[in-house]
Amino acid sequence: MIRVLPRDAWLLFGTRFVRLFAYGFLSVVLILYLSTVGLSDDRIGLLLMLTLLGDVAVSLWVTTRADRIGRRRMLAVGAMLMLGAAAVFAGTANFWLLLLAATIGVISPSGNEVGPFLPIEQAALAQLVPTEKRTNVLAWYNLTGSIATALGALAGGGIAQYLQGSGWEGATSYRPLLVGYGAAGLILTLIFALLSVAVEAPQGQSANALPSRWGLHRSHGVVFRLSALFALDAFSGGFVVQSAVAWWFYIRFGTSPAMLGAIFFGANILAGISALTATWIARRIGLIKTMVYTHLPSNVLLILVPFLPTETWAIIVLLLRFSISQMDVPARQSYTLAVVAPEERSAASGVTGVARSVGAAFSPALATILFGQPAWMSVPFFLAGGLKIVYDLLLYYSFATRHAPEEQKT
Repeated sequence: MIRVLPRDAWLLFGTRFVRLFAYGFLSVVLILYLSTVGLSDDRIGLLLMLTLLGDVAVSLWVTTRADRIGRRRMLAVGAMLMLGAAAVFAGTANFWLLLLAATIGVISPSGNEVGPFLPIEQAALAQLVPTEKRTNVLAWYNLTGSIATALGALAGGGIAQYLQGSGWEGATSYRPLLVGYGAAGLILTLIFALLSVAVEAPQGQSANALPSRWGLHRSHGVVFRLSALFALDAFSGGFVVQSAVAWWFYIRFGTSPAMLGAIFFGANILAGISALTATWIARRIGLIKTMVYTHLPSNVLLILVPFLPTETWAIIVLLLRFSISQMDVPARQSYTLAVVAPEERSAASGVTGVARSVGAAFSPALATILFGQPAWMSVPFFLAGGLKIVYDLLLYYSFATRHAPEEQKT
């Protein structure tokens, strides 16, 4: 990795770490914070939904213009939207202002990647490293994010617990985390300014030279098919976003903020390590089979979580699930970048990312309502696991015979 990555790639790894640390930092306490400022369950669900829907609009606008206007400029725009959203969330409890900030800003209720960053950074990384190293680099890129999310969750839960133990009450104990989230947006802006012109789209292959309004030409068919499937996967995952699962543990077992931080620290570390094995598996069975064969058992484990009678066993099974849940991610990212032309990569990654955001936008609102009802609080796990299994089967049926170019050569 040290030999393969140029300076710009290391900077992108750094922005990935800062960003995902901030996402994990906030996600563990986000719903708890919104609840303490007086928002009802249905308003929290609406806020989470519009957070993700706003991400769709922002990401689509930014990523389909990044190759024309400049990738570095668009990344800086995303970072400033993080800063602005954090300032509003920390500064007011007014629902309508929070709703506005959630819609046009960048807030991650799941602890996972949101906003325009991922598609643009992936396109730049695929351009900066050799083709045969792409999946491996993306695996390490995802591990970096998982470690950052884990450390962020641990720090966020620990800080909230410490402040509460020191006499801070209610929303006051959570508000410093929002300030920290905004500081991360400022740091990202500064790092993006250090990137060189090497991360920009090749001249003559920018998005304004392409006939499609989405920045796609000959690859639009495969991109839209993948987008539909990825939307189903994200819709399924939206039932068990990190904030919601943290809330479920709090309601079901009375789990403390510090313990929640520890749980998701371990979960994200395991998820990141699992992503590294994707390179080894994909080299032997291919990217599509890696995506499907590793994803199916993780979904079965997800369905089992609410059946466990104690907090300890629920944590164990959840961690087992995370230990294999992210093997498909670098394979999915690498496959998407492989089956499109180089000049379509920002757009393809952006369109599929937007599809995932659309899919994930609606399920958290429903999940929040279900988690708030004792008789229905386990249903989101069943919906998430069951629909993800459907996604796996449809993906295999649709793309098992369509290999990435480097797989065809071998």
